[in-house]
Amino acid sequence: MTQDKETTLTSTKNKAVEIETHPFEPVLPPNATIMMMGTFPPTADKWAMNFHYPNFYNDMWRIYGRVFFDDADYFRVGDEKRFDPERIRDFMFERGIASCPTVKQAIRETGNASDKNLTVVTPVDLDSILPQVPKVKTLFTTGGKATEVLIELLKEPLAKSKHPKTNQSINYPYEWQSTDNQKTDVNNLTLHRLPSTSRAYPLSLDKKVAAYRAFFEKMGKL
Repeated sequence: MTQDKETTLTSTKNKAVEIETHPFEPVLPPNATIMMMGTFPPTADKWAMNFHYPNFYNDMWRIYGRVFFDDADYFRVGDEKRFDPERIRDFMFERGIASCPTVKQAIRETGNASDKNLTVVTPVDLDSILPQVPKVKTLFTTGGKATEVLIELLKEPLAKSKHPKTNQSINYPYEWQSTDNQKTDVNNLTLHRLPSTSRAYPLSLDKKVAAYRAFFEKMGKL
């Protein structure tokens, strides 16, 4: 059995499973006022770059391009089937948009990035993330699974029926887990759920762009 910084093998009911660690570090601009939170990237063979939402056929960076620059290919590298991670990162620092996955470690039960078949082993440690982005007031998720993971971190998790539906917001009364942080206040956070940017999600690109544009306008980013 081998182990490296990315994956760990363990055994469950005599079946070897692979626990993967999220490969990308959070993007945490100190001036960020909102933070995007997804779940887990696809397997490395689907990556077009070493950055969040790395699959060229995921529409996240096309949506950002259209919303902010009226150009779906704004972050694309020429005619290549990849986006420019440095350009994206610079943009996020300029606009004050953070990005941090809700899942640190997970098991792909079916070997792909489907949230439906993703078992969360270790969720995000908000105690370590939030102090790095002290101006963040709103967390926004990119699908149902990320929303569920964040709600499970609350002292009193909400019933599933009270989770925000797509394009809805709720108050997010997070409380520090560590006594080291309890000397400071947590912002009065809001949790907003946006549509998944995966092409498997049954919503047209135009409608996804409209949803993200409305959110960023509300957040004062446009």
